[in-house]
Amino acid sequence: MSKIGVGIIGCGSIFGVHAEAVKKSGTAELKAVADIKESAAKEAAGRYGCDFYTDYRKMLKDPGIQAVHICTPHYLHASMAIDALKAGKHVLTEKPVAVNVEDAAKMAETARACGKHLAVCFQNRFNPTSVKAREVIDSGMLGKVKGIKGIVTWCRNEAYYTESCWRGDREKSGGGVLINQALHTLDLIQWFGGEVERINGHADTRCFHGIIDVEDTAEASIWFKSGARGIFYATVCFTDNSPVIIEIHCEKGSLLIWDGELYIIRDGKRELLACDQLATGEKAYWGLSHEKLIRHFYECLLNGTRDYISVPDAAVSVEMVRGIYESSATGREYQLKGCKTLK
Repeated sequence: MSKIGVGIIGCGSIFGVHAEAVKKSGTAELKAVADIKESAAKEAAGRYGCDFYTDYRKMLKDPGIQAVHICTPHYLHASMAIDALKAGKHVLTEKPVAVNVEDAAKMAETARACGKHLAVCFQNRFNPTSVKAREVIDSGMLGKVKGIKGIVTWCRNEAYYTESCWRGDREKSGGGVLINQALHTLDLIQWFGGEVERINGHADTRCFHGIIDVEDTAEASIWFKSGARGIFYATVCFTDNSPVIIEIHCEKGSLLIWDGELYIIRDGKRELLACDQLATGEKAYWGLSHEKLIRHFYECLLNGTRDYISVPDAAVSVEMVRGIYESSATGREYQLKGCKTLK
């Protein structure tokens, strides 16, 4: 069986994670990379023994490439995905799927029209702790979910924003801590809790006034159609990257995800259910589940299945971000329109 030819657009900080996953997949081969910075593209191509381009559109003309990974700043995801789909390529894009729901809808429509697969990289759903938590919830052994808590307290400094042309820019990033750092947690909250009905939140810039025009801190209350309620807090104003905390309170006990471990708590007793294989180094909080998600995407391409994370599913967290912004601006609850209705 021939391997899937892969091209990666964007040779920045997340590039190596995707390139290594391609290399280890056994079903795909990295054919080319593209980046507007020639030095970055050339270095990446030399490291992985592939071609390089400074114009991704030229890479899309390569008939040896069947799938494209998009690892660029947020505001480029939609346009690049649409270009790739129209060029006859399948697409896997980093999160967020787009900076707004409208762009996400255009991406979904283009994928439909072109008959191609379009998936989104929410790798934390593939963590053993997440998989097991979802399994326990779906089994009903703890009864219905009553509430979910998600807390993200990370550290970013001024240089993180000033050395980037897009991270602190609302138009290019789509937001701050909500869409850049905490989106994975919002995604897991809705993945565990089910359909979100409404949200009431607040977003603020507390540590980086005059440096960024996006929020560095946000909080929200979340109501689910099931009757469950969630609370959420995220900031990049802490002095360290603390482990993300997700607690799922059910009728007959609770589930707690913390520092790569999942615990079930019943009758005052805590039992370890699952552990994540943790990464090391500066970006350890990214974990190691990119490899699983990317391998699964290739398997879907080979088998013709579509049980990857789709645009409608991935767009829910983007609408949750919009809901927090609008609620913060108006002082009123935001009613979600329902991104999962996108086809």
